[in-house]
Amino acid sequence: MDIFGHLMDGIAGAFVPVNLMMMIIGVVVGLFVGALPGLGSVNGVAILLPVTFLVPPDAAIIFLAAIYYGAMYGGAVSSITLGIPGASTAVATTFDGRPMALAGKADQALITAATASFIGGTISVVLFTLFAPPLAEFALRFGPPEEFALMMLAFATFVGLGGDDIPKTIFSICIGLVLSAVGLDIISGKPRLIFFDLSGFYHGINFLVLAIGIYGIGEMLWTLETTQGEVKVQRVKTSVLSVFKSLGRFKECLGTAVFGSFLGYFVGILPAAGATPGSLMSYGMAKAFSKEPDTFGKGNPKGVAAPESANNAASTGSMLPMLTLGIPGSPTTAILLGGMIIWGLRPGPLLFQEHPAFVWDLIGSLYVSNVFAVIANILLIPVFARVLTLKFTILAPVIFILSIVGGYAPAQTVHDVWLMLVFGIMGYLMRKLDYPVAPAVLAIVLGPLAERSLRQSLLTSGGDPTIFVNRPLAGFFIVLAVILFFYPIVMAARRRRNRAAAAANGDGPSEAQG
Repeated sequence: MDIFGHLMDGIAGAFVPVNLMMMIIGVVVGLFVGALPGLGSVNGVAILLPVTFLVPPDAAIIFLAAIYYGAMYGGAVSSITLGIPGASTAVATTFDGRPMALAGKADQALITAATASFIGGTISVVLFTLFAPPLAEFALRFGPPEEFALMMLAFATFVGLGGDDIPKTIFSICIGLVLSAVGLDIISGKPRLIFFDLSGFYHGINFLVLAIGIYGIGEMLWTLETTQGEVKVQRVKTSVLSVFKSLGRFKECLGTAVFGSFLGYFVGILPAAGATPGSLMSYGMAKAFSKEPDTFGKGNPKGVAAPESANNAASTGSMLPMLTLGIPGSPTTAILLGGMIIWGLRPGPLLFQEHPAFVWDLIGSLYVSNVFAVIANILLIPVFARVLTLKFTILAPVIFILSIVGGYAPAQTVHDVWLMLVFGIMGYLMRKLDYPVAPAVLAIVLGPLAERSLRQSLLTSGGDPTIFVNRPLAGFFIVLAVILFFYPIVMAARRRRNRAAAAANGDGPSEAQG
């Protein structure tokens, strides 16, 4: 009852005029910041942090949190309509969101993304409200061995992302791991894999540069080749009726969205994990456990619901260690942490006792922001869908320019722009040779996280690898990873055997029929 009373006070505080105004502005700004390739919540919050010095601390944190929330919703927009990830958290949304848009189902994809985001946000805020202290303590139990085991679990789900061709999938993962190792060694600080001795490689390869290159430039080149430049304009009709129909069809994705919400929140509360790994893991597990895994990557709505519910849940989850422990759970919450210190607040265990009004106003604003974000997203769907009605002669230059801007924005170096163009050609060649690009993109995200936790674990144990199975939590994840690694391999072998048996029995096409 005490929690309920504090929550009601917090929601009432969110409706104070200055807080409500900053919340609405933050959600709308975040929506467009997330939709613009290369920006994302980190840049949006960092750029607008000075604005918060003009308002009270309560309104300031609500404003920045609303930008963070809105950006999680907005990242799906360009992923679906243009095939360019608006942020790293929305890369997995591109896998099925873009094919849905090209099939004339952009409205359904956008509705699915918005609804899944709302479910993820709602479940995560409820978990935040009810279980903040125990979940924060549980997150502290995750040392480097547990983090590495969790990364192995994520990699195990990637094996099923490339379909039945497991060797090509593993090769694609290896490409991503090699690219993730470019830069300075995390232990010794020595340079490694610095191609052609170019100084731009010293800061490593930015994941967003790779993703925009492959899914922006690469997909554009692939589209131009496969259509000989005559791209059919997608006519997307949006109306109130179509919105309600899309909402009705979402019930098929409800279980996936709920699972993604819990998974995303769990990954989000782990320090240094964040929303991007959560969304990628959610997509991989949704495909691994699907009864129709072959439909993923071809326009399956569950492939949109899984990452979108997870990244919104993870964004809320990453605030938990920031507020309760003073440990940022993501790059964006690190900026929020800095802002709180500037405002004279000290995040940590005593924050809930010393500044309860501040904390509960923030929690209350998350409930209200979630509602405003889903309403704004749904109302703007006709505007977003109009992008698909543009002729490709107009759309292709727009995609190219946005890709250039997106490649330049993260580090603001021309080196990354050239690198993005190289990755675009690489993505096109991989598509042409029928190599799956998704596992490579996913591996470059989790590669640095896995390497850091692996080397920290081995340094702690003196090089003894049994540390990963001696610790109960780590051992559980390792066993689960082994099961998930072999599951797609066994299922792929079974499907090939069934197809061969069907052909032998005359159910498949014969040579005479061919």
